[in-house]
Amino acid sequence: MKKFAGGLVAAVTMLAAVPAMATDIVVVAHGQANDPFWSVVKNGVEKAAADTGANVEYRSPETFDMVAMSQLIDAAVNQEPDGLVISIPDADALGPSIERAVQAGIPVISMNAGSDVSKQLGALLHVGQDEFTAGKVAGEKLAAMGGSNGICVNQEVGNVSLDQRCAGFAEGFGGEVTVLPTTNDPTEIESKVRAALEANEDVDTVMALGAGTAGEPAVAAVKAVGRSDTVNVATFDLSASFLESVVAGDAAFAIDQQQFLQGYLPVTFLSLNAQYGLIPGGNVPSGPNLITGEKAGQVIELSAQGIR
Repeated sequence: MKKFAGGLVAAVTMLAAVPAMATDIVVVAHGQANDPFWSVVKNGVEKAAADTGANVEYRSPETFDMVAMSQLIDAAVNQEPDGLVISIPDADALGPSIERAVQAGIPVISMNAGSDVSKQLGALLHVGQDEFTAGKVAGEKLAAMGGSNGICVNQEVGNVSLDQRCAGFAEGFGGEVTVLPTTNDPTEIESKVRAALEANEDVDTVMALGAGTAGEPAVAAVKAVGRSDTVNVATFDLSASFLESVVAGDAAFAIDQQQFLQGYLPVTFLSLNAQYGLIPGGNVPSGPNLITGEKAGQVIELSAQGIR
């Protein structure tokens, strides 16, 4: 018996010394490198990698480029990872590459963009917010604040999710809405918003679709024309500077979709799936949450840290 027990202990010790099989996960996102929103997503990815021990590679095109993004997805499929996380801003452009991943037996989770097409392309689930609904909630809130003539600043033309945000905003707002197309250059955005305000004194609402890229320059533009008291500025997503504007009364609110979770949860889910076959049974909504003046102060520090 002693001999058997000793052998058992030795066997257990040997098994314990064998490292668990590594889990390889690739994340392919559409966000541009100079967009602070996506740095928070990446922070969530990196935190999940540290917490789960998974080997995770984060990739994105240098600009909003669906051809380059589809090529990144194809390259990931060729690596045969244990899981693939993707955003889907354009299902027509990215669908074939995503379907190839699914056909290759790679578990796919979508995040951020693509909640409406995720399932039909074969993804297991989606982590994010419904963009049209979020836009509608924002529009209703801004209409209740007295708005009747608004502009929706779209800094990533061609991104279906941003189109949905503007469409939802227009429906919830109920008044006159003009979509203002720009690039994601804050200097250009400030200039175009300022020009729109100077061209039409009836504009009383600015809906930005990204805090750091469009929200902050929109606030600056409103200040530059001296209309901070009569024009409400709101934005999707968070930045420390925009939240400070909310606290100061220079902006109305921000819409938090908790993008840290959009990076963190898919990696965690795919790691659990690879190890134990565990996966949630449906989509996980990460937003929307309206961050008004009462809440803004609480999340400024976390936003500055790249978590909110």
